[in-house]
Amino acid sequence: MTATPSALQSEEALLNRIRKQQLVESVEHMSPLYLEGMKRILTVSADTELISSPAYYHAAVHAPSLNAFGSAISIIQDELGHAHIAYRLMRDLGVDTEKLIFEREPRQFKYPYAFDVPLESWVELVVANAFYDRAGYTLLGDVYQSTTFGPWKRALVKVDKEETFHLRHGEQWMRRLNKDRSGHEALQQAVDWMFLLTVEWFGLPDDMKKHTEQLEYGFKGHSNDELRQIWMSTAVPLCNELELRIPAHYDPERQKYVLDCPFPAHFDASAKHWLLEDGPCTWDDVMKRWKARGPKNEEFVGMIQRGKKEMLRLLEQEA
Repeated sequence: MTATPSALQSEEALLNRIRKQQLVESVEHMSPLYLEGMKRILTVSADTELISSPAYYHAAVHAPSLNAFGSAISIIQDELGHAHIAYRLMRDLGVDTEKLIFEREPRQFKYPYAFDVPLESWVELVVANAFYDRAGYTLLGDVYQSTTFGPWKRALVKVDKEETFHLRHGEQWMRRLNKDRSGHEALQQAVDWMFLLTVEWFGLPDDMKKHTEQLEYGFKGHSNDELRQIWMSTAVPLCNELELRIPAHYDPERQKYVLDCPFPAHFDASAKHWLLEDGPCTWDDVMKRWKARGPKNEEFVGMIQRGKKEMLRLLEQEA
């Protein structure tokens, strides 16, 4: 059931609880703004974990061995479990998750644009593990350390460990594939389009961020730009180790990682190609691309919703 306004805390009572470093344990501890903000961040987290499953399966079928396929399926199983955790928490906050998952239009799902671009080989899958799961680990690790919502903090103990396995799986396979020339070239082709997609994964720059309550309420501890830097601090050294060309380097004078190319930039999803020669675009252009979704949005959401729809059709036929 949806919490009524009278069941919620005042803003002052909530902030007093947070100042005392007491975790928020239920709807009754939340203010209306906190509740809506928590629903928002949990929706993004849940949708991201959920849609990664068909996205990864699309490439897992190209695994080079049965053992490799088994590892990929294990990762997919983990992702579905992570999605279940987030949706379960949302049910406790009064969200109708059945409707949320099975009745939303594909474009209404809130997950990173990168998952709408198909992974079409084993190489692309392991780069996704090394890049995308590293992004997930960066984001959820920050939530785990900082969140004031107790049930999510405790649930992320399991998620944090499993995301570590996913990104290590990607790293190990990248190192294995990088041992010969053909593998190195295949990795480079994947990195060419996937690196910048992960850089933009962390969202709008700090000066354009709209939902500031994520930091104010302690939903997370770092800003978008700070999280982008944390991700680059391990992703860039990995690529340098493997001698993979990326448009980024560490600037010791500025003490931060900087990009060596126009950013944000236009992206041709069908060709998996960044139009860097056209120069930078605006974040408004990026937002339009994100909202329009990518080439696999309808297919991947359809895979998630198909079973429920088929069951309802069978029930109607029997009625």
